[in-house]
Amino acid sequence: MDGKVLIFSAPSGSGKSTIVGHILSKHPEMEFSVSATSRPPRGEEQDGVEYLFYSADIFRALVRDDKFVEYEEVYPDRFYGTLKSEVNRIWGKGHVIIFDVDVKGGVSLKKYFGDKALSVFIQAPSVEVLRERLINRATDPMEEIEKRVAKAAEEMTYAPKFDIVLVNDDLQTALSEAEKLVDEFLAK
Repeated sequence: MDGKVLIFSAPSGSGKSTIVGHILSKHPEMEFSVSATSRPPRGEEQDGVEYLFYSADIFRALVRDDKFVEYEEVYPDRFYGTLKSEVNRIWGKGHVIIFDVDVKGGVSLKKYFGDKALSVFIQAPSVEVLRERLINRATDPMEEIEKRVAKAAEEMTYAPKFDIVLVNDDLQTALSEAEKLVDEFLAK
């Protein structure tokens, strides 16, 4: 292991992907680690861009072949994980890796990378705000949104396992705070 990694985790609708996109736009030396998943693409998502999309059976075969740094079965037959090949590809370019992962994956990645990682938990002001954000995103049916909202309460209990908790109640403030955290970490 030679480089640094940034880990951003949050319940769905907390603004994690927006913050990660902002950090990437400010740091050309960083590269997004594309996670693998067994869920189908949403909206305009493309294989190899937002995620590496696999069937649940292929995902399980990759697990058996020890191809992951970490993985989780977030929902039945809905796997998410970080491929070792993705870490090696990015570090091979001399880049800093930035992860946008679920909370269990974030905790696993922090354990794996230790002091080479800064782990940030992004928290919405409330579960109700999460629900509104997911509804306004308009990418999932209401049944899926309610499942995500129910899961958010459990996910929020993981916040103390992260180096930093960043509350996203105002996006511009959260973006500025995230920039500062990242700059301080990279300067170490």
